[in-house]
Amino acid sequence: MLNNIGLPGLLLIAVVVLVLFGRGKISSLMGEVGKGITSFKKGVSEGNKELEDASNDASAEETSTENEKDKA
Repeated sequence: MLNNIGLPGLLLIAVVVLVLFGRGKISSLMGEVGKGITSFKKGVSEGNKELEDASNDASAEETSTENEKDKA
């Protein structure tokens, strides 16, 4: 069913949504969507950084343990 929606159909849907909700409501909604995407990207990058830090800490701990074994 959705395979047959072309450019004219999408434009018609956009016009109907604009008429129903108004420009101000759609503008504020898109602003909220943008903020959500930004915070999602920030959370993903912070999560990746935490994983890298944990990996670096684990490898540093393994190195220090190996150095202690070599000294003994």
